[in-house]
Order: sequence, then structure tokens, then C-alpha cells
Amino acid sequence: MSQITDGTYPVSGRPILLMTAGGLNPTLVAADLARRGFNIHVVLEQPEGKAEITRRRARKLGWMAALGQLGTMIAARLLRRLANRRVAALLAAHGFDKTLPETVPIHPVTSINAQETTALVAELSPAAILLVSTRLMSSRQLAAMPCPVINLHAGINPTYRGQMGGYWSLRENDPQNFGATLHLVDAGTDTGGTLYEVRTSPSKGDFIATYPLVLTLAALDITARSIDDAVNGTLRPIPPTGPSALRFPPTLWSWIWHGIVSRIW
Repeated sequence: MSQITDGTYPVSGRPILLMTAGGLNPTLVAADLARRGFNIHVVLEQPEGKAEITRRRARKLGWMAALGQLGTMIAARLLRRLANRRVAALLAAHGFDKTLPETVPIHPVTSINAQETTALVAELSPAAILLVSTRLMSSRQLAAMPCPVINLHAGINPTYRGQMGGYWSLRENDPQNFGATLHLVDAGTDTGGTLYEVRTSPSKGDFIATYPLVLTLAALDITARSIDDAVNGTLRPIPPTGPSALRFPPTLWSWIWHGIVSRIW
């Protein structure tokens, strides 16, 4: 499926499955791919509960860190209404609204790792699968997928694997690596071969609740390019190199401290 001059792509006979737990960012990705001509289907899983996420992090990092990260997640969600003007400006600049086109089918599932998802994939026979804001795909499920599985990651791999990569690049005085990565999914967390990267810069009014949106919008072109490569069989993953670190949300007190001292919110 070759790209044509106006930036759209001819519709593929086989669908592209965008797997997500929902939200604005995956909605925009699905809408953009649909308007470029891809045959998009959304597989909508039930999101993980905050209690489940916190318990898992506590086993890995301890309860103090896990509860502090939960506090930041809650604060960021509560502060999203303060970002409404910035979000509206970003959407207007790219010609988006917050809705998914009615032409895009939605397939609810309990989890991307459930047997019902395996059966759905077998039924739809996709040309590629794109993960945007999902739980991790299990190794067993990944092995059962009949096509390339690609992830849109809001961070530059491997230095900013995990969550909130844009925030961490700024906090670590590394703004030149405020960016996003399209990569193949493997058994690790954001450790698969890199397909494309894009770097951008946040505006003065951006903060932890808007960084992912800024990065998602910046990555729309390379997302479409990655899917087109998958359909054409021309994927050329590059092993990630350099320092590698798995990132988590900052604790609430750490986020507030650095916001006050460094003005990085």
C-alpha cells in the first residue's frame, strides 16, 4: 500500500486493529489513520483499575513510591480541566475534535490479553496491530498474533521507556529528547526495535497532563508510516541503543518540588 501525494493512503482490504483502553489520544490516532484511508478497527479493552496498578507498583517499588505515584496520577487527572484551552488549541490546529468517526468499528473486550481478543484477531485477520494506551501485551498473547504488533510510545526509547517519557526528558534537562517512538512490541516494556522517532518541543502552557497529547499529535505521521510499512512488509526495526531506564510517574511530592524549583510541571 503506497503513499500518495496528498498524505493519504489507499484503503487496505485487511483491517488495522488499534488496541486501546480508551481516551483522547488513541481516539485521535484512530481518527487520523481513518482519514488517511486505513481500514481501522478499534479494540477497546477495559482499563486497569488504579488499585491494581498501585499494588503492582508496590510489589516492585514499595508502597511509599506507589502511593506517591498514585497521587500524581490523580492530581494530573484533576488538573486536566485547567488544560482545556490548550487542548482545544492543539485539536483545532490539527483539525480534530474529540470524537471517533462513526465509520470506525469498535470491538469491546475485557483485556487485550483475553482469549476473546485472540479469537477476534483470528476472525478479523488484521494486517497490523497498533497499541495506544493499553496494558502490556503478554508474551503468550504476543506469540499468538498473526501480524506485526506496533506500539506508539510517548517517549524516546530506550532512555525514556515506560510512562511519562516527555515529562522525564524535561525534568532530566534533556529537552532535545522530548519525543515519541514507534516500535515493535516484544516481551519487554518498550524494548522492541525502533521503527521511527520524532522530537518536538512543548509550549509554555504545557504540563504533565498535556505532554502526552503534544507527543501523540507530533507522532501521527510516523504512526501512519509505520502502519504502511507493516502492510507492505517493509518494516526495518533498529535495535535501541544507549542508556535504558524504565520510567514511572513521579511521586506527588517530587512532582510538586520540581514544579516549584525547576518550573517543570
